[in-house]
Order: sequence, then structure tokens, then C-alpha cells
Amino acid sequence: MTEPLIGIGSDGLRAAIHPLGAELWSLTDADGRELMTDADPRWWTGHAPLLFPFVGRSRGDVYRWEGREYPMPQHGFARREEFALIERTEDGATFRLEADAKTRGVYPFDFRLDMAFAVEGEALHMTATVTNRGQADMPFSFGYHPAFAWPLPYGGAAEEHRIVFEQPEPAPVRKVGDEPGLIARDSVASPVEGDRLAPTHAMFEGDALIWDRLESRSLIWGVPGVRRLKIDFPDTPWLGLWQKPGAHYLCVEPWAGMADPVGFTGDVWDKQGIMRLAPGAARRFRMDVTLVD
Repeated sequence: MTEPLIGIGSDGLRAAIHPLGAELWSLTDADGRELMTDADPRWWTGHAPLLFPFVGRSRGDVYRWEGREYPMPQHGFARREEFALIERTEDGATFRLEADAKTRGVYPFDFRLDMAFAVEGEALHMTATVTNRGQADMPFSFGYHPAFAWPLPYGGAAEEHRIVFEQPEPAPVRKVGDEPGLIARDSVASPVEGDRLAPTHAMFEGDALIWDRLESRSLIWGVPGVRRLKIDFPDTPWLGLWQKPGAHYLCVEPWAGMADPVGFTGDVWDKQGIMRLAPGAARRFRMDVTLVD
């Protein structure tokens, strides 16, 4: 860790955020029980990286804009950058990342990314605000990538956990294709039965499951009949679920954007899910995590 974690909380919930990537590292209930990944290095040491300025992998780890190629790592660079802490209270904190000479070398846009965290009762509210401070339209995508405990600490085996969607989700889902990290062009049948998914480790042997025809903007994670996590994501139309098979977490990833499809060779404006942000404009993406009975 380059700096101490920033802790915020209430009587019902506490969160700890690392300034590197403005990444949520811990979420604990009133009894100190951890609701997020154990970050076991055998599997994955991430916790909840922010995906910006692009979600997923660009083919060849490059993208094209105005006839030039720019390097871009998978899920963008924000997760590897130190954010400034610009506001802090007992129950909230806001972090900021702004364009500088380093970021302009790979992403030539004058952006600002503010990441606000606030705890209210047994709910954590997260709001990312992307602002275009430049003079040209800015292409970008954004996503959340939190890893929640699997199993959660409220009883029940891992195989008893369910994702309960807000709506039935019959549409086919997408998976990773033959090119590493890129999206297969063909969909596969939905593993959701009605509004419920019974995840298994084997589901993720081929990487993430991706919903790009998602009806829901909310879901509940955990064992029915005991305390669970309600996850709301009103501003992100797509969803990824991912883990390294056998690990003690499930990533619930609301996305506004997606990796390139297999074989993609187009301009940045042709990337699936890319948003166009006008000069001076801002766009917000909210995600709430609430303990429910």
C-alpha cells in the first residue's frame, strides 16, 4: 500500500478505500464481518477496481483515434493511478483523478474522474462522475468491478448462493472468445432460470459471463432466507459476473462499455459501448450496496 486506507462508516456498515485507484478494499457489517473478497493471491489480489477510460480489453491492447494508435491496458489505467483525496467526513470520502502528461500520452483527453463514497445506515453509495474538461468530444466507457465474498458470512454453503435479478433475464449472454479478453461474436443461452442464477465455479472456467441485453438494474446476492447484499446500478446497462474458479469471491460488475469483439479493427468511436462526452459535460454512474434481510 502506498498510503493508509481511508475509512468511513456508520453504526451499520464500514468501508475502507485505497487512494491507489480509489479502490474499495473492505466492506464490513456492524459485527466486523467482511463482505468482500479475501484477496487470496492464489486467485486474484484485486478488490474493486474502477474501469476507466475503457471497460475490458482493446484488441492488441491498442485503440485508434484520428488515424493514430494508442496503447491501453485491459480495463484502462485509472485502477493503477493515485487519486487525490479531496473531501472526507466520518461517513463519506471523495477522490479525484485528473488528466496529466502521463495520461495524455495514452489518452489525449482532458478528463476528470471523481469517485464519491458515502455510507448511510447499512448502505454504501458510490458515485463516479466523469467530466470532459477539454475542447473536443471525449470517447470513454466506465465500469465497476467489486468482488463480493462467496460465501457471504451469514450461513449457507457457496452452492446455496443465488443471484436474484430485479427482472427475469431470458436473453442470451456473451462470453470471451478465442482472442484473450475479447468478446465472442455469438451469444450462448442464458443460465438464468426466470430471475434466478445459481452460480457455480465451473461457469467461469471460460472467463466472465456478460449480459448485454439486461432488463434489470438491481439484483440481490446471497443465500435466500438470511442476510444478503442488494446491489443497485441504475446508470449502467450491462453486467459482467466473474471469478477465478474456486476463489472465495464473485465479481458483480455493472458496465457502461465492453471489451472489443474478436477481430475488431475499427476506430474508437466504433467500439461497442463507447460514450461521447461533449466539452464541459459530465456523466454520473451510481452503484449502491445495501445489506438486506
